[in-house]
Amino acid sequence: MNLTTALARFLIFPGLLFAVPAAWFFLWVERKAVALMQGRIGPPFMQPFYDFIKLLGKDTPPRSGVGGLLMKLWPLIAVSAAAGAVGLLPVLPSSGGFEGDLILLLALLELPSMCIIAAGFSSGSIFGEIGSAREAALSVSYNVVFLLAIVSIAASQHTFRLEALAKLPASPMLWLGVVAILVCLPAKLHINPFSLPNAEQEIYSGPMTEYAGPELAMWELSHGLEWVAATGLVATLAAPHLTLWWLAALVFVALSFAVVLLLSVIAAATARLAIDTTVRFYWQCTLIFAVLAISSALFMRFRS
Repeated sequence: MNLTTALARFLIFPGLLFAVPAAWFFLWVERKAVALMQGRIGPPFMQPFYDFIKLLGKDTPPRSGVGGLLMKLWPLIAVSAAAGAVGLLPVLPSSGGFEGDLILLLALLELPSMCIIAAGFSSGSIFGEIGSAREAALSVSYNVVFLLAIVSIAASQHTFRLEALAKLPASPMLWLGVVAILVCLPAKLHINPFSLPNAEQEIYSGPMTEYAGPELAMWELSHGLEWVAATGLVATLAAPHLTLWWLAALVFVALSFAVVLLLSVIAAATARLAIDTTVRFYWQCTLIFAVLAISSALFMRFRS
């Protein structure tokens, strides 16, 4: 992948020029779908954008020392990581990439969660620290399933290159991995039934309790970009291989939108689980998925 292609993917599509408006749109879809299922009107179409602009115009609480500097730094790192993850998605045919870019994508997808954990502990708030502790426990739990799913798909094709994985034909291992990733997305995106770190009724906004103004706006943007990156990963794995660039882009957007709707429906139909129930759920999923992944791998090995 040359420099021009890399810049086009990062800055235009599926990068910032597409990802930022898509982030606000996905946040609106999630809020609107949940509201409609609960019998409410929900926010207007432009509300996530208006919220972002409003936060940019507000003041940030004065902070001093290293802790204050770190609190400003964490949301910027989270936004950069989420934007980088979106830019790595192999949406267009022959979009390039490099060996091992899947590993970089996984690292970038995990950075926002690590920043949230660090932000809560840097805030000095008891609510922030509780939220960060929950985020850490949740991250350890679902990442076992998430990483096992990705590694299983990659191992079945003997490659860690995203473009090669996006061209995979439909197979039991591929669909098993996609389902496992979908199971992890509610926890990664902090929506019901796994919205533990930011449970407003219990710990206000968790790690975000001490944030306001432009810093909080960056966290909201980071969250929206995580929606684009996470749903886009599922879309690139589930989409058929297409040679027309405009059709590939259209299918990518449609599948991402479908995943957002699916997760929104699940969030509206479920209640928040306790932390011990969540951890037990993901560890049980790990055992089930490990058995199914090994069985599928042995089946395909003997079949070939």
